Amino acid sequence: MTRRILLLAHMGREDSMVAAREAAAQLYGSGLSPVMPAGQQAELSERFNGLDHPTEVIGRDVGLEDIELVMVLGGDGTILRAAELVRHVDVPLLGVNLGHVGFLAESERADLAQTVQWIASRSYSVEERMTIDVNVWYRGAKVAHTWALNEAAIEKASRERMIEVVTEVDGKPLTSYGCDGIVLATPTGSTAYAFSAGGPIVWPEVEALLITPISAHALFAKPLVVSPRSTLAVEILSRTDAHAVLWCDGRRSVDLPPGSRVEVTKSPVPVRLARTSTTPFSARLVRKFELPIHGWRGPVPGSPVTAPGPMVPEVPPIAWTQRGPGKGVDEADGTHESPEEHA
Repeated sequence: MTRRILLLAHMGREDSMVAAREAAAQLYGSGLSPVMPAGQQAELSERFNGLDHPTEVIGRDVGLEDIELVMVLGGDGTILRAAELVRHVDVPLLGVNLGHVGFLAESERADLAQTVQWIASRSYSVEERMTIDVNVWYRGAKVAHTWALNEAAIEKASRERMIEVVTEVDGKPLTSYGCDGIVLATPTGSTAYAFSAGGPIVWPEVEALLITPISAHALFAKPLVVSPRSTLAVEILSRTDAHAVLWCDGRRSVDLPPGSRVEVTKSPVPVRLARTSTTPFSARLVRKFELPIHGWRGPVPGSPVTAPGPMVPEVPPIAWTQRGPGKGVDEADGTHESPEEHA
């Protein structure tokens, strides 16, 4: 049975076109059938005066259901574009980073040949990344529906006017404030726009929804992490005439006039990413952000992290007789005593 690998590359970059040509040749040399979009195949053929090996065209020679894996050459933006293509098809994505940080990519440009070998030998696993469904309401009617892998970002439409919003969790209002925008993100998106806006980094295997305000004029406007079963909503208040714009993954936009309402829930359709290594997420953070780890000495020998060790007595709590003077409050743990206990 022919194993077909769809190659998607950023055609606006010379290094990406060179990498696509090399990857196609290496895939063909490994006994795999490279597949490309018609436009990409035509551009590569024109740029390199033809290709030295046969390639199939997606949608003409084969369908998405015939593809084993999509190999994406580019940055996170190219991977997000590829995710749109396979949204409703059970095909994983494997990214080769040609961009800057490239958090969604699995390997780097220097590892291109090795990545092809991993694909040929099926030395990869597949993990599912949570996505979100996004609905827009206006005057009681649903006016738009879309989805996102990273985030749904609500931004002010005019530079000189901030927007007034009220946030809502599970049908209950939380707070309102003026701001430049607000980001509703997935754990995958926590290292993207939400991170740049001051939100927390959430490990990909944690299922959660994030709310991160952008330059909010309020005391209580901190990033929040809520249950993946929750429904998040943001309403653009009508007390000003400031308009907003909804951007999903920086790819799909919807205009939001005052009075609009954006609702976000966990989507039942995940994005599947192929992984060729078992590198923990913490190591990926260190590598991508070049975090300083000098002086790290590692787990203590014999600790539960390394191996079972001898039993050690548990640290005892503060004895009742050693409690500080109260007024009904135990200084050890901050709990309140009843009058009878204090007596």
